Amino acid sequence: MNNNQQMSTPQTQDKLKLSAEQKYAEELQRLQEHDQKRKPQGWQLSAYAVRDFILGNPQLDIQKKFYGDDALVDRALVTLMGNQGLMLVGQPGTAKSMLSELFSAAISGNSQLTVQGTAGTTEDHIKYSWNYALLLSEGPTDKSLIPSPIYFAMQQGKLARFEEITRCPPEIQDVLVSLLSEKQMMIPEMGQDFSVSAQHGFNLIATANLRDRGVHEMSAALKRRFN
Repeated sequence: MNNNQQMSTPQTQDKLKLSAEQKYAEELQRLQEHDQKRKPQGWQLSAYAVRDFILGNPQLDIQKKFYGDDALVDRALVTLMGNQGLMLVGQPGTAKSMLSELFSAAISGNSQLTVQGTAGTTEDHIKYSWNYALLLSEGPTDKSLIPSPIYFAMQQGKLARFEEITRCPPEIQDVLVSLLSEKQMMIPEMGQDFSVSAQHGFNLIATANLRDRGVHEMSAALKRRFN
């Protein structure tokens, strides 16, 4: 199969847009089979293989997907291997979202744990909400809780994506401060000590475009949680 052909299944062939892990499933599988480097805890590929997935490897027939500053990919990988979240900032149309999707697909095998930042984004979108019918009948339980994408990412040790973070009001942005520093999400409704602890592999990639910078400036505390 050449670079222009895509792996298709009955589940994917009718979709208008495939996720990165679906579109490049064959490449990811080939990289996994040849990956002999050490993988960070929670990653499905080593940093070397993730770099090859994004920047290409002709020997393995892996196409180049990001045409920009290769050193940016290296710096992003170093950040994701550490304790800081990754912030991709730039003008609209400079492939920030595409790059975050590629990182998530290669590292976690799932690029769809995404929060879309808007003026209407609430704390529920970042943490969790409730099925109120079940909440009234059964009380706060795992069954009545509706996890956010970030909740799932922490629970499963995956990368979460936060698109256009600076479109959110500052008080909503700052919900992330404790999540990124403590790597825990408290759920007081289910008991004083009930919480979700992030598993190895969890991290956050946020994007912000320069035209939105003046709309909602990020707090200094949140900026320190990102590179």
